[in-house]
Amino acid sequence: MKIVLFICSLLVGYYTKNIAIEQVSLSGKVIKIVDGDTYDILLDNLTIKRIRMEGIDAPERGMPFYKVAKDYLGSVCFGKVVNIQQTGTDRYGRIIGKSFLADGKELGLLLIEAGYAWHFKKYSSDVKMANAEIEAREKRLGLWVDKNPLAPWEWRKKRKKKNR
Repeated sequence: MKIVLFICSLLVGYYTKNIAIEQVSLSGKVIKIVDGDTYDILLDNLTIKRIRMEGIDAPERGMPFYKVAKDYLGSVCFGKVVNIQQTGTDRYGRIIGKSFLADGKELGLLLIEAGYAWHFKKYSSDVKMANAEIEAREKRLGLWVDKNPLAPWEWRKKRKKKNR
């Protein structure tokens, strides 16, 4: 009996590890731009959700290009319906996911291509995003006009040390 239970537990473990986790999809109208990588949507049921775009990191408030990145995001999506493929939530309760316009363009990729965000390699291995960042750097687009722009994660680390 113990052997049967052991084999059953192995099979259950194997099948649960190999089942693809279903992504949650939602869509809503963009009603607020928080910064260059975060925005709010209004769902059909009148619920507001905060979305943090997966795979990118845009300049923080107080950094060069913060306002330009925020304004660019607003110019491409404010007032439009976006589709989100949710991949998780962060410690602040924001929905993490890929954001798509009606024409299929992904918002995070658009920001990187324009030079207003970094590919957040710590959390993303997206090859398109990596290549888009390289191309934006080579063309010196957006924040890449500076020779060595400070990445937001480095800026946050410095501010955290400073505030201790």
